[in-house]
Amino acid sequence: METQQMVREEKKSLAFFETKEAKGRLAFRLFSSSIFIGICLIWVYRLTNIPSVGERGRWVWIGMFIAELGFGFYWILTQAIRWNVVRYYPLKQNLSQSSDDKLPGVDIFVCTADPKLEPPAMVVNTILSVMSLNYPTEKLSVYLSDDGGSQLTFYALLEASHFSKHWIPFCKKFNVEPRSPEVYLTQNFDASDFANAQVVYQGRPNVTDQFFLKKQYEDMKNRIEAVINKGSVPEELKNQHKGFLEWNSDVSKQNHQPIVQIVIDGRDTNAVDSDGCRLPTLLYMAREKRPNWPHHFKAGAMNALIRVSSEISNGAIILNLDCDMYANNEDSTKEDLCFFMDETRGHQIAYVQHPQKFNNITKNDLYANSSPAFYKVELPGIGGYGAALYCGTGCFHRRVSLCGSKYSKENKGLWNLETTRNDKRTVTELEEASKVLASCGYEEGTRWGKEMGLIYGCPVEDIVTGLTIQCRGWKSVYHNPDNTAFLGVAPPTLDIVLVQFTRWSDGMFQIFLSKYCPFVYGHNKISLGAQMGYCVYLLWAPFSLPNLYYAIVLPLSLLHGIPLFPEVSSRRFIPFAYVFLSKNIYGIAEALICGSTLKAWWNLQRIWLIRRTTSFFFAFIDCIIRQMGLSETTFSITAKVVTEDVSKRYQKEIMDFGSTSIMFTVIATLAMLNLFSVVGVLMMFFWGSEHEVMEMVISQVFLCGLVVLANVPVYEAMFFRKDKGSIPASVMLKSVGFASLACLLPLK
Repeated sequence: METQQMVREEKKSLAFFETKEAKGRLAFRLFSSSIFIGICLIWVYRLTNIPSVGERGRWVWIGMFIAELGFGFYWILTQAIRWNVVRYYPLKQNLSQSSDDKLPGVDIFVCTADPKLEPPAMVVNTILSVMSLNYPTEKLSVYLSDDGGSQLTFYALLEASHFSKHWIPFCKKFNVEPRSPEVYLTQNFDASDFANAQVVYQGRPNVTDQFFLKKQYEDMKNRIEAVINKGSVPEELKNQHKGFLEWNSDVSKQNHQPIVQIVIDGRDTNAVDSDGCRLPTLLYMAREKRPNWPHHFKAGAMNALIRVSSEISNGAIILNLDCDMYANNEDSTKEDLCFFMDETRGHQIAYVQHPQKFNNITKNDLYANSSPAFYKVELPGIGGYGAALYCGTGCFHRRVSLCGSKYSKENKGLWNLETTRNDKRTVTELEEASKVLASCGYEEGTRWGKEMGLIYGCPVEDIVTGLTIQCRGWKSVYHNPDNTAFLGVAPPTLDIVLVQFTRWSDGMFQIFLSKYCPFVYGHNKISLGAQMGYCVYLLWAPFSLPNLYYAIVLPLSLLHGIPLFPEVSSRRFIPFAYVFLSKNIYGIAEALICGSTLKAWWNLQRIWLIRRTTSFFFAFIDCIIRQMGLSETTFSITAKVVTEDVSKRYQKEIMDFGSTSIMFTVIATLAMLNLFSVVGVLMMFFWGSEHEVMEMVISQVFLCGLVVLANVPVYEAMFFRKDKGSIPASVMLKSVGFASLACLLPLK
């Protein structure tokens, strides 16, 4: 008996992470079941009260029934990710008992594609932040993929490599967080900051070191920006590194040879920082691009990095980050290794996904870029099935799972601890060998992009890649630590937000229509709950149709006096009222519990309305056209640079509508249509319409009134604001015209 107890305690001591189910699961399931009953009663009401043939409003009613079937079906899908919320907690103290020799090599991938849209100064801040993570430098390698093939980015990386000799020891000596020099060094400091550091570290830190480092950073940044503004690297600077010989007059963004340059060789005992400690490996790669060869966007860049890194360092763990996602938590790598190195469950885990959080979110999250409920409920919910979504950044991968291997219990405990740092080849020999792996023709006739690496043919290569990994038997973990691991930059304009969501929803609907549909591809491979969880996001695009129908038909039917809901005094109205109030009260409570504000919740409702009637709808149209073979997959890079006036409006939480995009015409048209309907019915009421008629349409007045309230910023931008973020006159005139014409349409 005593021996069994000792065995149990020993196993517990070997555990590197634990899982906890969310509280109140039974109560929530009972609550959601009651809503489902209400939805069924609404369906029954719609089905049993269809107007007779020839009766006014028959087809509008049938359309409402179909739309509410869509709402109900989608709501059922969303419950899958709320019924099984599980949270994962690393036990870092147990891992700390292991020696550094037992830690696997970690290769970090950072991808950039355009020095104009993604400033090199921002990119190297991300590079410097991950180079300084609290992890043995001899086991750390950092790779920058530059799909722009720009010598400007390469120059910025060289500058960063010099500055890292001062930044890395400073971070590790004084426990600096965040690890991005731009973010850390622009904060205000006083002596108390250093006094706090002194408690942790022996030896008094010198305040002048802080200002010396800040000057070093500002000088580096100024040199980088001077070169960027000039548009080329001066000859005297080119002569300082052989890598610039790769660029000549024939090199362009879409046509160049593979470029691989080892900027810091981690094997070199002379590659040390200012404290004499070894530096991590740092490499620049611009994979080969030719006009007649497909390059598969970010997925192609990632696959090239996987192959090149296997030649250089071959770390067992891969972390991939977007170029604007800097390391905020110094111990994020060790925390995530707890999941991979757990004695009993670690061998099952393919990747650990972190939430994509941002450092520039306004108090009330103007564009709903960072919904706390999404991070704290939805993503942990699908993660509870062992099927956390791969979101393309902030994700730690097990290399073998990313390279197409199927899960096998035989892999338990196998780590590539030695990596390839004992490789005796010279830097030049390694670079030349790696160039072959980064060439256009290397993948021809191979499984890359099909069964190995990231999957090709979809704008959201991350989602479909995560799904295929899970269907090979692997599990995945969603980890949302209190001390956020990585922080990025949220889009500060509505235009960028809508373009992003158009691309995402288009790509995810492509997955649903392809062989990778979770209900087909994932059948008997992942749980039904995981399949449903995936489809919550894959069906964003078609879900636009019932939303758009509601946004158009409700105000038009109101103007034409066609009642679409039972009278408020009727018992048949109870299911409608219960479902509406229950869902929204729960949504508010969930948002507040997760740390949001009431105004942020309201902003989220507004943005969801806009997304569903613009981004998702246009994504649906684009996807259908592509399925018909009338267009090809494209990829748009999100701009990371905005003007000062745009930034000021964003910080003041003033919405930016300064675009002539067709999506803004749709937004303004729907806003005006609902305004016309509410004003029109109120005028009829005050001019003597019968109160009985008003009672029949009061529900429609209420819903259209909510849409009007949600669109208050749109009306302000159309009629009152004069800044550059206001709605252009051409958009305003078109929207008023379209809304007026819509009011004249007959309804049947």
